[in-house]
Amino acid sequence: MGRIAGRTAESQTGVAAFHAFLRSEFSEENMDFWLACEDYKNTKTNSKLMLKAQKIYDEFVKIQAPKELNLDSLSRELVLKNLTNPDISCFDPAQKRIHGLMEKDSFPCFLKSQFYLGLFKQS
Repeated sequence: MGRIAGRTAESQTGVAAFHAFLRSEFSEENMDFWLACEDYKNTKTNSKLMLKAQKIYDEFVKIQAPKELNLDSLSRELVLKNLTNPDISCFDPAQKRIHGLMEKDSFPCFLKSQFYLGLFKQS
């Protein structure tokens, strides 16, 4: 997944196709969360880190969040504990969990989908 978030036109097309696939599978929150975490890790100031951490928690991790993730209770508790003093690794347990879900479930399905196969028809 680290390579998916690259800056080339080809990788951006791949990200967009994977995101569209996830949307069709009603699991786009996984990619949205993963990308939000990557952005969070690039935050430079502590005040922005705290604001972004709370926003990510409220949007994805909190029970009944607008884009609530399918997280186990341990991952959710670790993130909540990390929010007391957020740093760039605050969401690592949850991000690793979501990465694993996408890697083992969503991404293999994507590779067989018309979203992926359509990338080659455009070339």
